[in-house]
Amino acid sequence: MTHHPKHEIVRCERCSAPFECKANAYTKCQCSTVQLTLNEVQYVSELYDGCLCAACLLELKKEYSEVNGL
Repeated sequence: MTHHPKHEIVRCERCSAPFECKANAYTKCQCSTVQLTLNEVQYVSELYDGCLCAACLLELKKEYSEVNGL
């Protein structure tokens, strides 16, 4: 019997690290561990179209703060 993962394995658009995307169960997805403001979400969405790993989201959150002097 072949095992099929419940969620899709995707690669981070920024660093290419593989991770399990749980878009259909967002609260259980690794990206939900990074709390972004609306402005930070807009900043990230201007740079990337696809899924990003939590590590990259944290780096972009920090980058946004540095760029905007927060």
